[in-house]
Amino acid sequence: MSVIVMGLSHRSAPMSLLESAALDQFGAAALTQQVMAGENVDEVLLLATCNRLEVYASASTFHGGIAEIGEAIATVTGIDREILNEHLYVHYEDRAIAHAFTVACGLDAMAVGEAQILGQLRDALARGQQAGEVGSVLNSLVQHALRVGKRAHSETDLDRYSASLVEISLRRAAEHVGPLENARVLVVGAGAMSSLVATTAARHGVAALDVVNRTAARTERLAAATGATARDWSQLPEALRNSDIILSCTGALGHVLDVDLVADSQAWRNNAPAAFIDLALPRDVAPGVAELPGALVVGLEDLGEYLRAHPRLGVRRDGAKDVGEGDIDHARDAARGAEALRQVQDLIVGEVAAFLANRRQVAVGPTVAALRAVASEVMTAELSRLDARLPELSTTQRAEVHRSVHRVVEKLLHTPTVRVKELAGSGQAGDYTQALRELFDLDHHDVATVSRPPAGGGLA
Repeated sequence: MSVIVMGLSHRSAPMSLLESAALDQFGAAALTQQVMAGENVDEVLLLATCNRLEVYASASTFHGGIAEIGEAIATVTGIDREILNEHLYVHYEDRAIAHAFTVACGLDAMAVGEAQILGQLRDALARGQQAGEVGSVLNSLVQHALRVGKRAHSETDLDRYSASLVEISLRRAAEHVGPLENARVLVVGAGAMSSLVATTAARHGVAALDVVNRTAARTERLAAATGATARDWSQLPEALRNSDIILSCTGALGHVLDVDLVADSQAWRNNAPAAFIDLALPRDVAPGVAELPGALVVGLEDLGEYLRAHPRLGVRRDGAKDVGEGDIDHARDAARGAEALRQVQDLIVGEVAAFLANRRQVAVGPTVAALRAVASEVMTAELSRLDARLPELSTTQRAEVHRSVHRVVEKLLHTPTVRVKELAGSGQAGDYTQALRELFDLDHHDVATVSRPPAGGGLA
């Protein structure tokens, strides 16, 4: 089985196409089910975030796998296949593994180093496991990717100089409405991104922080965790009137903040500056809101352009006070940022090599186990025959004979066992394992039986 990654992201597709490809939970389930219904894919995991839609699959054939995955994406999203083909990317085997590790480390994020992807990847794995769509191949890959991502944030300087979308969003908002400590902030939504938004806003010491969401229990939990004020969904118009910065990420398929609602709010505020930060995909804020007096709308595409225009922009996360672009030593910051990225890239290269070597060793494991099983059966049969022929042996003598025979078998098996694992680590074990199966007449059914993975498997 081989690993395939196929998808769209902010690097390959315009935000308008990503918006069209955005799926709710039912669409996501429909996509994975259709992929699993194909003849070439045995495992599938869907990673859907605000700026990517990726299908990870374990497939028996490359061309058959990508055909089935591509057709499923087109069918479920309703996007014409020819348009999709212009923006879809495909990674296979070692490139797919490297891509998974790169994504987990945040190097493929819109804001390089963004750590939220780890939680999203973990959630995707949990959903795949619960649905029975993730087996040993993808479980091993994603578990390893999660560990690599954790190492990138804990063992390198990535976190000190990474730029968070939320941090950049608040910075853009402050440029429009004034200092954050004087700003009244409204968070619309109570999911993972909204939680991050509320936490970040609270850390910046904003003047007031409100949370509004359709589900009262989730609203109250987030408000309690961040010191915000929980608002009922019916209070959204009032909350808008009393807010300078509105950050929205609800996951709704329609516009949550439409033109009429915001126009009424702005009129009540005498068109005072208000920043609407839209971190949702599809968008929560109607495009026409940007035309209203005093309103600034910043979406994911705008944030991407802002980050591209400020490539050396850094957000310190080492306890130092956040500083503006004009206040930092660009040469020093760029050098440290480049070094942090190099550290993570080196980590990824090493981990990909280690993962591939381990996978090759695991692949030869069933053959080694089958060889040992056959040897054990032969040894047991011969010792039983010996016991029957020599009934006069004492218990001590019989035990010593058994130990001697066992030692002989272990010594004979030791070299081929060690050698095949060494060759597997260097990628040369294929012919050797085949030779072992032929020389010792190992049945393919026996090899397959001992290669079945254990059930279950927790999250890293």
